[in-house]
Amino acid sequence: MASGDFCSPGEGMEILQQVCSKQLPPCNLSKEDLLQNPYFSKLLLSLSQHVDESGLSLTLAKEQAQAWKEVRLHKTTWLRSEILHRVIQELLVDYYVKMQGTNLTSEDKKDFVWMRARLQQEVEEQLKKKCFTLLCYYDPSSDADSETVKAAKVWKLAEVLVDQQQQCQDAKSQQKEQMVLLEKKNATYSQVLLRCLTLLQRLLQEHRLKTQSELDHINAQYLEVKCSAMILKLRMEELKILSDTYTGEKVEVHRLIRDRLEGAIHLQEQDMEKSRQVLNSYEVLGEEFDRLVKEYTVLKQAIENKRWALQEFNKAYR
Repeated sequence: MASGDFCSPGEGMEILQQVCSKQLPPCNLSKEDLLQNPYFSKLLLSLSQHVDESGLSLTLAKEQAQAWKEVRLHKTTWLRSEILHRVIQELLVDYYVKMQGTNLTSEDKKDFVWMRARLQQEVEEQLKKKCFTLLCYYDPSSDADSETVKAAKVWKLAEVLVDQQQQCQDAKSQQKEQMVLLEKKNATYSQVLLRCLTLLQRLLQEHRLKTQSELDHINAQYLEVKCSAMILKLRMEELKILSDTYTGEKVEVHRLIRDRLEGAIHLQEQDMEKSRQVLNSYEVLGEEFDRLVKEYTVLKQAIENKRWALQEFNKAYR
């Protein structure tokens, strides 16, 4: 993709995510962030063309690689010299330990000359022993091999160690990439978890409100039924008290009294109806009309008194 182009939702997003995870410090940018900031995406693409995976510019990265190459060369030269120095030092120490407590003669001085002539051979033998020791430490099964096989393995040991070192470095790089991906996934999972918790909280609230409404309706029905049951119970207690208070004979007497009162009321109502008709006929008679009104009033009052007595009787009978 050219540096002047905007990142697309497809391949461009993948390239930008690779840039963010490998060539730039991890910033946990999502596709939505990159789509919402096209100019920033363009800047990231342009910047990725001038830096390597470590974040250095290409020029500095090239100079750094050359510097590390020179350092490794000097380190190799120094290690060779250091190894030879230590081997020679160990040989001299062994020789002086053997000669400790003895007086050196002219023949012993001729041994120094002999030793100097054999120094190269002794150093080679010592180095061979150390190489075989290192080989047996790395591969204990090589201890039973012949010197020829050991020498062949030692010759390839450096390459094997370099390959293993490279594998370790590759594994570390993969581990770093996996850690970056893990951080991104953790951030994504955290956001998803927060959304899920929000949805769960909303569902719980809605379910609780719906359940509370249904529960209130059920409680209202229960209280209504309970109230009806209490009213029926009170009516039963009232009937029980009445049945205990009034015997069958008393009830029969009260029934007769009620029938008589109702008959009297009926007769009074008939008389009142007749009086009303008479009043209507003689409304224009003056004083005679007043007399009839008084008579009508007396009859009406008598009916009201008997009706009241009948109501009281009905109350007592119930």
